[in-house]
This record gives sequence, structure tokens and C-alpha cells, in this order.
Amino acid sequence: MIIKSEQGITDAELLEALKKSLEGKNLKKVLLLPPDHTRLYSGAGKICSMYYNLLKDTCEIDIMPALGTHEIMSEAECKMFFGDIPYEKFIAHNWKTDVVKLGEVPAEFVSEVSEGLVNNKIDVEVNKRLVSGEYDLIISMGQVVPHEVVGMANYSKNIFVGCGGSSMINSSHMLGAFYGMERIMGKDFSPVRKVFDYAEENFIQNIPLMYVLTVTTNTGDDVHIHGLFVGRDRKLFEEAVSLSQEKNLNYLDKPLKKVVVYLDGREFKSTWLGNKSVYRTRMAIADGGELIVLAPEVAKFGEDAENDRLIRKYGYVGREKVLELVKENEDLANNLSTAAHLIHGSSDGRFNITYCTRKVTKEEVEGVNFKYIPYDEAAKKYDITKLKDGYNTVDGEEIFYISNPALGLWATKDRI
Repeated sequence: MIIKSEQGITDAELLEALKKSLEGKNLKKVLLLPPDHTRLYSGAGKICSMYYNLLKDTCEIDIMPALGTHEIMSEAECKMFFGDIPYEKFIAHNWKTDVVKLGEVPAEFVSEVSEGLVNNKIDVEVNKRLVSGEYDLIISMGQVVPHEVVGMANYSKNIFVGCGGSSMINSSHMLGAFYGMERIMGKDFSPVRKVFDYAEENFIQNIPLMYVLTVTTNTGDDVHIHGLFVGRDRKLFEEAVSLSQEKNLNYLDKPLKKVVVYLDGREFKSTWLGNKSVYRTRMAIADGGELIVLAPEVAKFGEDAENDRLIRKYGYVGREKVLELVKENEDLANNLSTAAHLIHGSSDGRFNITYCTRKVTKEEVEGVNFKYIPYDEAAKKYDITKLKDGYNTVDGEEIFYISNPALGLWATKDRI
């Protein structure tokens, strides 16, 4: 099923489509796999709530947010994102302890898709609930949007990373980093996506899985769902990719000298997530340019204690240096997703990155190789209540403002 709307699918149309997706199914127990609140503008919170209310009176429902390496959602975060679903219905995925191995993506295949840059096998691990046989239907929902690791987010990424284990998470992130995010972002059929496709085709075809994919834009807090894609066939994902490329890729005529990005505090509490401000703008920023990141609620670097420790220890020091550090340091070599994150979050010296925070100190920010301005000082100059997305003039200087980096990719035409 595919539904598209230029203005945005209404709640009534959305509900009717979700009802239709359940027709003819005799369901006793269902597992819902939404993203977490870091996909605040995906429309998936609303979709999860609608499915829950459609099913709760006739079958048993479990809800397991596809956390990947992210922190477990609090009750307040669940209420904000999913509405009135009881908190006890949510199950936390643990990417280190809750997974089972289904098989391997062969080293020969990985080498082929990476053009010889990576030559290791990758274990395919998923949360044990997905293969337990206890569910009549598993509904994986989320947003298709440009992504720094896989090219275009969601579809089977929600399973193999969101509900996956350390081998796939670490290996896929490093595969994307080795291959180069500029070659990946905004595109289908990246090396990482080909690995996910291999795993999908070879290891989970017997799972009763249905994808519910969205393509969205937003105006403030209002989310506009321009496309809904429901089913299992990869062609649905390809249709979603095409629409996202139309809605979420922002082409610029010239490189930008100064970019100011705001990180909504409800969505971004770490640089692990907040560095979308770096990933999604790097192909738009001029050499010698500047990225100003307004990050009022960023309070740490990593999403877990070990990732945070490694980021603080090594910092965002550029691709070549990180690759050296991986060879020289066992702790980083054993945490390749963190190494990949350090590569992604660096400008490789091409432009300056300045984080403006309240909850992380100047010394901490500068310690990971970013520049620092106190948030309140920066927010006074770059007043988000007055700025509009796109070009603005502040104190006689032209800047480019982005209110939500998670919803797009900005690039000059020669870089994508």
C-alpha cells in the first residue's frame, strides 16, 4: 500500500490506511517496533499509538522501541512521543545482551560491496523476540530520510541496527565510515544497505514482518506525512527513498560560509545524536566555513557510559587520525561504532564546529576538539524565535539557519 499527499496525509486518512493494513489478519499477539523519541518528527509515534488502539481490545501487544545504542526511553519521553500508551507496555531492547545470532554476511560479500575497503564478515544478530515465534505480526515503523551510515534510513535498518546487536551495529557503522559518508548520504544501495539487504534476504524471510514507512517534513512541531508505504517488498522502500529525495534533499547553489543549527532539547541530549548537525550539513559548508550548533539540552557525548568515555578520550579528530587510533588502541578497536561516530562528527579540519551548550562545560567541549560558546550568549545573537529556515542576516552577516538537522540533507549540487 502506498499513499502520497503533497499537503500531508490527514489523521483520518492515516487511521483508515492502518486499519486496511490489518484486514484479513487473525492476530493474537503483535510486536510493534517504532523508533524512539530521537525520531520525533517521523510521525511514527502517532502511527504506533494508532496501531495500539486498533489492536488492544482484540490481541496482546508488546512495544519495543528500536533503540539501537540509544538510552532507554523514560516514561515522560514515551508519553511525549506515543501519547496515552501505558508505560508498562514498552520493552527495552538491549543491544549487548538481548540478541541472537542468525548467521553471517560473508567477508567476500562485504569486500565486494565496499570495493575492498572492508574485508571482514559481519554477524547478523537481532533481538530474540523477533525470532521467538510468539508473534503473529511484527510491525516495524519509521521514517525514510537521508542518513550518514546507510544512505537512507529505515526499512531493514530498523531491524538490524535498531533491534540489532553489537557486531552489526559496530561493523555497519565502520563500513559506512570507511566508504565515506559523502558517497552514501541521500542514496540507496550503499555498501551498508547492501549488507542489510543480504541479511534480510537470507535470514529473516520467515519472520511475519510488515514495514510501515513514512516520508515527512515539518513546520515547527507540526509533522506533515507526505508518504506512507506499507508492506514487505523492497520496492516500497525504493518508492519512499524517491519521495524522500524529493522532500528532504536541499540543494544549494553555493557553499555556505556560516551555518547555524538548532537542536531541539526533546530530541537531542548528546553529541552522539546532535552531530546530525555535522553530518547533514558537511556537504553544504564552504572550506574555512563555520558551523554553530545551538544545543541547549546536550549534556553528554555518548549515549552510554562506554561510548561517552571513548569520545572524551579520543575526540573528534578526523578520519585519518581515528583510523590510526583504531589500529593502536584496543578499546576503540572493540567499539567500531564509536570510531565511526568520531569520523562522522569531525570536519577533517575543513570547517570549524562550535557547540553552544548549557550542560557541558567549555573544557569538556574543547576537550573533544570542538569550539565553545555559552548557549545563552549564542542564543541571544542567533534568536531562534526570529530566524527562519534558510538564509538570514544577523548583525550584517549572512547565515544559513536549520531548525532541525534530522529531517534533511543540505549539499551543493557538485557534492551529491
